Amino acid sequence: MGQRTREQMGCGELTWVGEPTTYRKADNIAGKYGVWMKDPEPPSPFTLDTLWRINTVGADIRQVFQYKTLDELVKGYPTKVYVVPRSMESNGAVVYKGSLYYVRRKSRILVKYDFKTETLAIQKELVDAGYHGKFPYSWGGYTDIDLAVDEMGLWVIYSTENTKGSIVISQLDPKTLEAKQSWNTTIRKQSVANAFMVCGRLYAVGSYASPTTTINFAFDTHTGVQKQTSIPFQNLYGYTSMVDYNPTEKKIYGWDNYNMVAYDVRLSKM
Repeated sequence: MGQRTREQMGCGELTWVGEPTTYRKADNIAGKYGVWMKDPEPPSPFTLDTLWRINTVGADIRQVFQYKTLDELVKGYPTKVYVVPRSMESNGAVVYKGSLYYVRRKSRILVKYDFKTETLAIQKELVDAGYHGKFPYSWGGYTDIDLAVDEMGLWVIYSTENTKGSIVISQLDPKTLEAKQSWNTTIRKQSVANAFMVCGRLYAVGSYASPTTTINFAFDTHTGVQKQTSIPFQNLYGYTSMVDYNPTEKKIYGWDNYNMVAYDVRLSKM
């Protein structure tokens, strides 16, 4: 990372996750699972208040709702609805620097969709990645390939035949979707409920359903060190299908059984 050190980015180890705050409940069955997020580095005309939301139930997931503010999301007034040309697989999508990054349905192809031009900018195969139910998180949902954003940039969390279902982390170049570097962990992907990145570290959540579970593993890509952790984490509504970190807000966004929730976090000083 030639640019800024982890310290300069306010980075540290995750030490605490607060209780979830609920912002909105989805209106119908299509919203049982989904993703909602802000862009941590939005280009104009988007702002740090712009929100995106995708309902991810169904075989043809193509609608992306954009909201000017949290208030508009809560009221249910999208500013715009995008329809991506290729269906998405599950709910691993992220928004970063004005583009939506997602996995194409029934494939290991990563897609970059540019919101400004409303076009697919890049499609790139994630070599060897298991997909469509091969190595999902424990709740299923075709969550084999999960994109993530943190202070260090864009990541993908997945598994391969070679690693026999253990999590692989790759850092992606957002311009080309090339994997710049990859790390193998010994965390079995199907044994954890979800995973996300903070400051170049992978964190895994133990259960998607238990009201009180823990973030039970951490893997540091800077040192290659993996350790067990036990940071309490709440699934308020008993079915958390998405957990993603926003590095600008230092918050975790979650989707828990129709409900859009967010958690405050604390990081240690490095």
